[in-house]
Amino acid sequence: MSRIAVPSLAVLLVTACGVPQKAAPPAPTVAPSSAPPASSPGASASPGVSRQDTRPALAETRSTLTQNLKVEVVGLNRVKGKHLVIQVRLTNTGTDKHLPWTGEMGDSTRPLGEIRWASGIGVLDAPARTWILPYKPADFPCLCTDQRRDGLGYFIDPGQAITVYAVTPAPSGNPPTATVVTPVGPPMTNVPISDDPPVTVPGMDIPDPDAEPVTTITRRIVTPSESLDKSEETADDGKDLRVNLSSDVLFAVNKAALTRGAAAILARTAKLIDSSPGATVKVEGHADSSGTDAINDPLSTRRAQTVLRALSTQLSRKGVTFQARGYGSRRPLYSNDTDEGKRRNRRVTVTFTRPEPTEAPTPATASTPDATGLTGTARADGQPISMAVTGLRRLPGGLGLLTYRVTNEGDTEAWFNELHHARDWMSFKYQAATDVTLTAAGRQYLPGRLQVPADDGGTDSYCACTDMSGVRLSTGKFGPGQGRDFWGLFELPAAAATLKVKIATFRELQVPVQ
Repeated sequence: MSRIAVPSLAVLLVTACGVPQKAAPPAPTVAPSSAPPASSPGASASPGVSRQDTRPALAETRSTLTQNLKVEVVGLNRVKGKHLVIQVRLTNTGTDKHLPWTGEMGDSTRPLGEIRWASGIGVLDAPARTWILPYKPADFPCLCTDQRRDGLGYFIDPGQAITVYAVTPAPSGNPPTATVVTPVGPPMTNVPISDDPPVTVPGMDIPDPDAEPVTTITRRIVTPSESLDKSEETADDGKDLRVNLSSDVLFAVNKAALTRGAAAILARTAKLIDSSPGATVKVEGHADSSGTDAINDPLSTRRAQTVLRALSTQLSRKGVTFQARGYGSRRPLYSNDTDEGKRRNRRVTVTFTRPEPTEAPTPATASTPDATGLTGTARADGQPISMAVTGLRRLPGGLGLLTYRVTNEGDTEAWFNELHHARDWMSFKYQAATDVTLTAAGRQYLPGRLQVPADDGGTDSYCACTDMSGVRLSTGKFGPGQGRDFWGLFELPAAAATLKVKIATFRELQVPVQ
């Protein structure tokens, strides 16, 4: 495979040496969930390589699972105007001699067979609602660091560091900064992108993505929200807006005539269509699993046609074409095993090109969270547990990044499992910190979803939030005094300066948007 020509880091040592690094706070370590294969070469870190990477960090985060794993972006370079080379330095700031990195840095949205690759390093293209991961060549999982091929140790020794890389498509629009994502901790925002050739540590060869056919690996980000009265819910994937109108509010049982309460719901949907640049609107009727196809199919069709006629009379712009169809019970969004799932499956779905996002108002002064007012307390295993919101940051494209810290304030170990107790109708592939909601102006905003094609031809949903599965199963375990940083991506309404934030069993907080 051809490589990108890059200068060696050695030429930069004069300017990079002596740059002060932030001291790492002491924190208990957590034993790795999996051990390296017995035959794996390089059982320890490679200090000869790590000692030479003294570049200042462009951004820093910590592993939610292991606070002694410091993650720093030390290179972010746009190549040929279309590729991005991401270099990340991983440092063991503690005393644990068995601190693994491969499991932490792997892409959790696809099984790769072995725990070897830094395949989870990527970048968030917020305006395009896209989570971008490393390219995939034909015979290799990703254009990224391979622990075995690159001769790196499975563990990072205390006080040592290694540098890993990933090559991805560049985010759209030629932005000056990017949000770098990893599987280990909160995304790192506003990382400056350089158009200079990437500089690497000795021995690191960056593969050229133009040297052979590669597949682009991306995850569409879908942000759901719902009205507090449960009359409708929306899902925004950056391209289309899908509005699910509750049939229980629009119609009487087994009827296709609109109720009196339908007018306000349809008026809001019509306003959204008026703001859309698209010329086509799809209206689809759906039923739950009750009844038979002989009943559900014609009823869902009549209901879709009724909504089509009502919406068409309320639009102020011309040139909109409607399409109506009924699907009966064949396309459920949620499990029909629960009453709530059935209620949500009884719907009329209206899909159209998403309206152009409006610019968020610029506050007179930047909002800074007040830590004294953004905290809550709970208990787990008899121990006091505290939570503090550390930020609610507005990102491009109408997205928002919520970060918060959960700490065991007690004197013995405790499991805090409330973060992944999502409502039964919310379906995710794996366990994650999903029990979080944001509320503003009569709407509730739920954690974003990463949409991944499934083997059966459908779609799997992964939470765009802190993962608590696989090697991260022990994320909910807190030692005495131990804290962990969590995060989640949400849609943020443009006009909101503050939102109510409800995290698990902690009290609801009024949080300013930064």
